[in-house]
Amino acid sequence: MTTSPPQYQTVQPEAVTNWYKAGRTDQFPVGAGATIKYGDRQIAVFYFPRQDKWYACQNLCPHKLENVLGRGLIGEQEGIPKVACPLHKKTFSLTTGENLNGDCPPVAVYPVDVKDGYVYVGFAD
Repeated sequence: MTTSPPQYQTVQPEAVTNWYKAGRTDQFPVGAGATIKYGDRQIAVFYFPRQDKWYACQNLCPHKLENVLGRGLIGEQEGIPKVACPLHKKTFSLTTGENLNGDCPPVAVYPVDVKDGYVYVGFAD
């Protein structure tokens, strides 16, 4: 029996109905990603120290359906924060989810909030 991958959808900040407490800020690597579980979904969380900004996206790369984006390289492309799939080098915007160097479908992105030393990821369910 095969199972389909979980459904990921971008959540806009105004649509958040649940702020999931992902962990303490010191539990996440600086300048790299970590993966959290939310229901049956894997979410990659990234901290960009130069910008002092946090981002979250689905961990599932849409190119070959591998849960690897949390291990991807992060950086910027023309000022856009991005993550590159460590297996296939496809890059995705961490603000919009769009594929920046090919014809892959976009990834879902999620709002992130930091309060009192904890990282929260916003979901609409």
